[in-house]
Amino acid sequence: MTKREIVKQTLAFQRPPYVPWSLSFTAEAAARLQTHYGPDTDLELALDNHFVDLGSPIGFFEGIGDDCVRDVFGVVWDRSIDKDIGVTKGCVLPEPTLEGFHCPDPHDPRFFADIPEKLACYGDRFRRFCLGFSLFERAWTLRGMENLLVDMIESPDFVHALLRTIADYNIAQVRAALRHDIDCVYFGDDWGQQRGLLMGAARWREFIKPELARMYAVVRAAGKMVSIHSCGDVDELFDDLVEIGVNMFNPFQPEVMDVFALLPAYRGRLAFHGGLSTQRTLPYGTVADVQRDTRRLLDAGANGGYIFSPSHAVEGDVPLENMLAFVEVLQAQPGYRRG
Repeated sequence: MTKREIVKQTLAFQRPPYVPWSLSFTAEAAARLQTHYGPDTDLELALDNHFVDLGSPIGFFEGIGDDCVRDVFGVVWDRSIDKDIGVTKGCVLPEPTLEGFHCPDPHDPRFFADIPEKLACYGDRFRRFCLGFSLFERAWTLRGMENLLVDMIESPDFVHALLRTIADYNIAQVRAALRHDIDCVYFGDDWGQQRGLLMGAARWREFIKPELARMYAVVRAAGKMVSIHSCGDVDELFDDLVEIGVNMFNPFQPEVMDVFALLPAYRGRLAFHGGLSTQRTLPYGTVADVQRDTRRLLDAGANGGYIFSPSHAVEGDVPLENMLAFVEVLQAQPGYRRG
């Protein structure tokens, strides 16, 4: 079986020959892995990830000096500390109005330019087109987090209009992506914090859920799967997410949810991708700790409905030996053969 077939089998809640995986690393962590494997090694091939990610999940940026970049929506990001994404500066929408605001081109050819090359290199993998900052996150990067949360109370019509505009942009891009031979569309959108939702469940259902349902419906109508990423304590939304068409949830953080209770509870309805602690085990645990937690997750997901990965992109504070520990356990699974 190809990796693509194994992932599809897993997401159909059938028992795969082994638990598949898809791993990601921040720039600093990836650089240390690259040094370990050698400068000429393709990390994707060394890791043997089972997904190939298409598109550009956080868009495109132009340098504007002083460690700052500007994205296609006009948002400025300070990367003086966080080199991967950055911290927003300023406010594209200083007032609760869309007057004079226009989304960029959702069909910008840069989003699709590398798809043929990636499929030529990694065509045996599960094909996932990625949209990051896909709704709430894009809204707050434009308006500011505090402003947007206040707007939900004081300017609800503006919030509805802003989210609908962003969703329309995403739907246009998704329709273009669906012309390619993909399996899934991934939507990144953090709604949670360490304890509960940023905006509360009632406002999530009022403002965010209807636009998510519109976006996800386009993917499901095309016969493709919906994968979402939302950091934080958001498991109170899982039934809502199943209702509107989500197939797979990431990052499945063990610090904020009981991953070993949720896997069987949602079996047949919602698959999970993630689960290995990036807050505790990976930065602070021993190699033995990492191996133990990895094996426990593999055992829990052996019957399908689970894709292994750390619960977020592995950070630079994780020792190299801990990164290699989970990779080695994955690749030592009975039934796995490097393809």
